[in-house]
Parts: sequence; C-alpha cells; structure tokens
Amino acid sequence: MTRCRLASAPLVAGLLIASCALARAGEPHAFIELFTSQGCSSCPAADKLLGELAADNSVVAVSVPIDYWDYLGWKDTLASPAHSARQRAYAHVRGDREVYTPQIVVNGAVHVLGSDRDAIEHAITQTERNGAIMSVPVLLSVAEHNLTVRVGPAGDERAAAEVWLCPLETAVPVVIGRGENGGQTVTYHNVVRRWLKLSDWPSAASTWNIPLSQIATGGVDAVAVLVQEGTREKPGLILGAGIAAIGAQAARGVAPAASQ
Repeated sequence: MTRCRLASAPLVAGLLIASCALARAGEPHAFIELFTSQGCSSCPAADKLLGELAADNSVVAVSVPIDYWDYLGWKDTLASPAHSARQRAYAHVRGDREVYTPQIVVNGAVHVLGSDRDAIEHAITQTERNGAIMSVPVLLSVAEHNLTVRVGPAGDERAAAEVWLCPLETAVPVVIGRGENGGQTVTYHNVVRRWLKLSDWPSAASTWNIPLSQIATGGVDAVAVLVQEGTREKPGLILGAGIAAIGAQAARGVAPAASQ
C-alpha cells in the first residue's frame, strides 16, 4: 500500500470538460469515486477538485473516505471500513495493488491521482471507448416522501451486475484537529455514508420505490445510484449511474434500511 505525496496538479478554472460525443444528451457519462482521507496532506487539493466535479451534471462524482490512515494521529470522522475494502477490491480486480490517497477511480475501470484534472479527463475519454460503460439509463425521481429508481434495460447481454444506492451528504465541512492537516477546515463533497444494495440486476428494465425515511438519516440530503458489473468483493465496470437531491422532502423518524 503506497501513499501519494506528490504535489497536486494545477487546478484549471471552470468545470470538468470531457468528450461528450459518446454521451447521451442530459445523462452523465462518468462515475467518479475519490478515495480520500482527512489524515492525508495530499488530499485537500483533490477534495476541492471533487467539489468542482460534483457541480458538473455530466458526471456523478462522490467522495469515499477511507480509514487506513487513522493511526497517524487523526481519526477520519467520515471514513468507513467498507470504503477501504472497496478501494482494495478495485486494486485486486485490476491486479496492480495500487491503493493510495488521493485516488480517483473512473467508471470502475481506471485509477488516477485524485488532484490531476487532466488525468481524470483522459480516464473518462479512455473508458468511454468501452460501449458498455454508462450505457444503462438510471432515472431517479422524488415524490410523496419516496425515491423511485428506474434502471433501463441493457442494450445487449451483459455480465452479472448489482444495483447500489448510496446516501450522500453534499457538503460536510470538517475542522481537522491533528495529523498532517491539523488546523485546516476541509469541505468534503457528495460523501458516501452507506452502501445499500437494491438488487442483483438481470439486465432488464427494473423499478424500485424506497421510502426517503430509510435513506435520509443524519445529514444525508442526496442519493447516488449505480449499476455495476461484478460483486461487492469484485467490483467491475459502471454500467450506469444517477444522482438526485432529496433534501427537505425526506420524511424523518424511521429507522434506516440495513446497509450492505
């Protein structure tokens, strides 16, 4: 396991610009996961960039805080062992053992330095060459205290896949008391708080209705849904993804659904 201490790449003003020729109008063409840590001195630049990407409707960008740097003097307040396990699972599937922070995984296929905008754009373009990636429509709607998730059919026969729902906190400012970032206040964007498996996906059009009271616990105010080949232990390509705000429409006071 290596830790990235490279200087962050210069951040270019404006939002992510990637090739949209292969993307359907109005639909995201990339799912971006930033594996980050409050105890990593190289991460704040990537966290800032992730915030910019999260504002871009052409991608679904989420923060996935890991816990394996907690021993360095500051316990990450947003981290989860499930996030660290997901990052390691990606590395195992790729076969490269590249587990570090800040690391971005694009469309479940390619990893790059999380603060390198050019590398992220290149990874998006690279993965778009695979026609299966982000080919499945994922439509989210909120009404009457329920979230409806509609996943379209696959264009052709696909490998086994799973549908996952991630409750998100869209902006979480954290005052870091110790460690490499001690004294800094860092805002984390689209932070994944849980992983909820909706179902295995049979490549057919499917619909789920989920009470918002089972999702919107704590500071959760948005959700992301992804269709991913493989399993939790062996995650593969992202076949489709969507994101939606739930905010004040969520009904409170009901115990949350069990996470996976």
